[in-house]
Amino acid sequence: MSDVLIVGGGFAGTWAAAGAARLLRAHDAAATVTLLAPGPDLVIRPRLYQAAPAAYRVPLDRVLGPIGVRRVAATATGIDTARRTVTADGAEGRTEHRYERLVLATGSTLVRPDLPGAERLHDVDTMAAAVALEDHLQALPEAPAGPGRFTAVAVGAGFTGVEIAAELVGRLRAVAAPHGLADEVEVVLVERDEVVGRGLGEPARPVIERALDELGVVRRLGVTVAGVDERAVRLSDGTAIPARTAVWTAGVRADGLTAQIPAARDALGRLAVDEWLRVRGVPEVYAAGDTAAAPAEDGHTVTQSCQHATPQGKFAGHNAAADLLGLAREPFTTDPYVTCLDLGGAGAVLTKGFDRALNDIPVTEAKARKRAINESWIYPPVDDAAEILRAADHRVSQRGPVPAPPR
Repeated sequence: MSDVLIVGGGFAGTWAAAGAARLLRAHDAAATVTLLAPGPDLVIRPRLYQAAPAAYRVPLDRVLGPIGVRRVAATATGIDTARRTVTADGAEGRTEHRYERLVLATGSTLVRPDLPGAERLHDVDTMAAAVALEDHLQALPEAPAGPGRFTAVAVGAGFTGVEIAAELVGRLRAVAAPHGLADEVEVVLVERDEVVGRGLGEPARPVIERALDELGVVRRLGVTVAGVDERAVRLSDGTAIPARTAVWTAGVRADGLTAQIPAARDALGRLAVDEWLRVRGVPEVYAAGDTAAAPAEDGHTVTQSCQHATPQGKFAGHNAAADLLGLAREPFTTDPYVTCLDLGGAGAVLTKGFDRALNDIPVTEAKARKRAINESWIYPPVDDAAEILRAADHRVSQRGPVPAPPR
């Protein structure tokens, strides 16, 4: 039996566990906090478009252990809200976990297409997929010579698509240059819309387009992928791009466990939650991160991103523990929404608010901000219980100095 059970070991789940532990410690409560997740690490998912992704992880035990949170290595497979149980599959087989309060924070998954050769499409949605892409790129010099050996096609010109396309230019050159083949590198960005990055805001588009031009990224707009084979990517207009690498980035949905909660969900499968991140109509269940359609500033709904998942986790964990203790819950609030889009060797672009107003700073300064976000701000403290609990305070802004990532 867990008094507070957190399902999911991403940003929202990790911080929910820490937020719950913080409040329970403050009240000397004997209640238990358990985090159930299949892997031993917090994967720094926003960094998976970068080279060497295997390093972008933090051992969960270095965050949870010092603050007394129990970790169970298993994959949740079912939720019964009437019985207050979660079933899971792990090394010990199928197990059942009872709870008094549940925080569902199992994240989102990439929506993969149904098309010929879809199994050849890489992605950067998970650590395993990002490592597989890295291994594939590193092996390209040993592949048979021919058209498209160092050509990569990125599908989808949203946030992830633009970032991976921009980053692949440098990653491919780093692989090809030692073999004198850097001039063979080409990156093509395919988008079914007629423009790049529509959801990233009109003010930012000229900056993005200039960066893609500087990097030499070719755009194929108004088309999508119809099929993939070992030598080419075929497009919906009947043309083919000789390429050995294709990366799919188009579309994510909330984890399927949300469908097992008897509550309303939005078009992305996210659960409807109230101001305390409690699932509407299911008072013992909270949701955070990519599973929750939580309210943000000015009547907006949060995005599926770590900048919203982290504070949601802190609030959800705090409120689940407060509910358990009979204390007042606190309404979810977050820092004003911003985006910082990595443009690879061409810098970065920063926007403010849900209207994507351009923060008109030099791309080099925006790049420095992006590095700070990726390499410091989004990492949790480790090993030091006092620092972990301080960072778990839902009232503390996530934007500011935090310990450097562990080596």
